[in-house]
Amino acid sequence: MTGGNESCTAGSTSMSYLACLSYILEEWTGVKDIGDYLSYAFYILWVLFPLVVVFVLPGVIIILFYVSILWLHIYKRKNEIKEAYSHDVWIGAREMLATIWDGHGRIWHGYELHGVENIPQGPGLIVFYHGATPVDYIYFTARLHIMKRRCCTVVADHFVSRLPGFRILLEFFGIIHGPKEACVRTLEKGQLLAIAPGGVREALFSDETYTILWSDRKGFAQVAIDAKVPIIPMFTQNVREGFRTLGRIKILRSLYERTRLPVVPLYGGFPVKLRTFIGEPIPYEPNMTADELAAKTKAAVQALIEKHQKIPGNIFRALMERFRTQKKED
Repeated sequence: MTGGNESCTAGSTSMSYLACLSYILEEWTGVKDIGDYLSYAFYILWVLFPLVVVFVLPGVIIILFYVSILWLHIYKRKNEIKEAYSHDVWIGAREMLATIWDGHGRIWHGYELHGVENIPQGPGLIVFYHGATPVDYIYFTARLHIMKRRCCTVVADHFVSRLPGFRILLEFFGIIHGPKEACVRTLEKGQLLAIAPGGVREALFSDETYTILWSDRKGFAQVAIDAKVPIIPMFTQNVREGFRTLGRIKILRSLYERTRLPVVPLYGGFPVKLRTFIGEPIPYEPNMTADELAAKTKAAVQALIEKHQKIPGNIFRALMERFRTQKKED
């Protein structure tokens, strides 16, 4: 066997790695012409590589979620005694996870946050466009905590609480499912609250044209009116290029409308440039109706999209933006 291995590099011209590997495997297995099988296997791998990358990369985000969950369980276990004497048992964990997620955003997406000065010192309702995944919102909350030491509660769909292991993550991030009264109470405590009126439907069925799918939803506007707080519009550039869905398949849309289950596959995880832009607050006006405020908010989010997003979105262009400098006026 040793002599066979040495023959891989013997002579004036060395054998290729594939030929050498084929030679060794033939000796081990006794199968002749194994090089042909290897060549075919490598060809299939090369052909399918883009497909594998497209559907494997989203798994990285899922793994990061469950690493966060595991860390929270360990942290909570180690701090059970301190919990009775502390007003917030999650102080240390919040620092750690904010650093982890912000680091991931910086490295993988070159994440930037613009307009943070538009967030008021007191309570406010942040209204944002929902991408295929909420990863941009997570980057936003991590950066906000690092920059301003502020937390932001978010309203999420009920199915999130049914995901295995996510209960402790919901507790940590302050995720609520409503109703309106719970949202108002959160704001009346002086906290920030975030909501994407398009919800799961916008996440799954909007596309690279960045169409806002809010239907006639105005509950968020009524929450802001009842709590007497401003609305802060927010949008993340290239959020649709990082992850995309197969929402154009009609049978999947029909299945969602019947079951309300997010059964639409997504793909991506591409390291595109992500920039979150926070618009100027829409102040509370006692004489403004919920319909008027909802329309004004939608127009504000649409304005952010038109200003900061090239439509239709393009994955390659979004990747290239990692190497460009953002203009100061943005």
